[in-house]
Amino acid sequence: MNGSLNVGKLFGIPVKLHVTFLLAIPLFAWLIGRDVQMTARVIEGFFNLAAGVTGFLPRLSIDPSYLEPGFVPYLVGVVVALGLFLCVFIHELAHSLLARRHGIRIHSITLLILGGVSSIEDDLPEPRDELPMALAGPLTSLGLGILSAILAYLADAAVASRPLAGALVFILGYLGILNVMLFAFNLIPAFPMDGGRVLRAWLATRVPLARATKIAADIGKAFAVLMGLFGVLVVFNPILIIIAFFIYIGADQESMMVRYNVLLKDLRVSDVMAREVITVAPTTPLPDVIRMMYATKHLAFPVLDQGVLVGMVTLDDVHRTSEIDRDAKQVRDIMTRSVVTLPPDALLTDAFRLMTRQGIGRIPIVEGTTLAGIVTRTDILKVMELREI
Repeated sequence: MNGSLNVGKLFGIPVKLHVTFLLAIPLFAWLIGRDVQMTARVIEGFFNLAAGVTGFLPRLSIDPSYLEPGFVPYLVGVVVALGLFLCVFIHELAHSLLARRHGIRIHSITLLILGGVSSIEDDLPEPRDELPMALAGPLTSLGLGILSAILAYLADAAVASRPLAGALVFILGYLGILNVMLFAFNLIPAFPMDGGRVLRAWLATRVPLARATKIAADIGKAFAVLMGLFGVLVVFNPILIIIAFFIYIGADQESMMVRYNVLLKDLRVSDVMAREVITVAPTTPLPDVIRMMYATKHLAFPVLDQGVLVGMVTLDDVHRTSEIDRDAKQVRDIMTRSVVTLPPDALLTDAFRLMTRQGIGRIPIVEGTTLAGIVTRTDILKVMELREI
């Protein structure tokens, strides 16, 4: 993910921090620390409600003496925010470790301003594998919430200083409540959240995967619209609006990705590529290339030097060259030398993913050192349209 910093590996999985994470800590610290007294009362209320419902849990009382002076509320906010992101990381780690157990490769875990994301290989897991993978994160959050609550009760009982006990109960109780809320929120059947993935896994045992994904994605998008409207019209909460936006976009992208995988399944680039390819030499004058683009309506040409692919010259390369200098330039002066290539037996889905990730419209197909053909985004989209007939 662009804008991410590598911070190390855990269980062999790269861990990254997105730049937005650096904004999250002060933001959460401010949100948590701006009204400690009210938050303390809310935490007490939750724990005392649990005591009343169960009949055996003790009641808690938070002494806010250590929480109120000066900048202390915001320092406590930083501690709670860091604890929350640690719990979110453990949530994502649970997903990743279970996925790896099912033979799915994990690229990385990235922490963002609104939580974490596990980057797994693009091949979709089987429904029987996706169900436990999707449940692993929420159940981990529930376990962390219960553990935090137990530690809050222990701190209240074991620490003699009531102000210190109050500070510990505040931090641990807050983390307990947040993790239980994460558990409940993630189980909402709104794709692509964990609950939506559980729904898709269940539906995929009854209907084809593409249909199951579309149903789950439509439910997710409907939920996102309702959440966004609630965030705008009822409470005006920017965080709710942002979360709704990401849920909607995520559901749409996941649905499209599954559609591509289904429609392009088992196809190789050799099945689609154009075998007669117009090429240019490194010494071809740039004005000649521009005339070729007008004549052929092609916006890029492979560059061959003695039969070997050495680059691509594209319309973007032309645009980056000053009009004044174009008459004096040759292809080798402006061409892109680092060219993404694939062999003829590569999967068409891999070609499409490469185009999407790297923002390119075509990929030369090379067999050994010989240019065998070229496949374009337009070629792939046409095949998809035909396979939907």
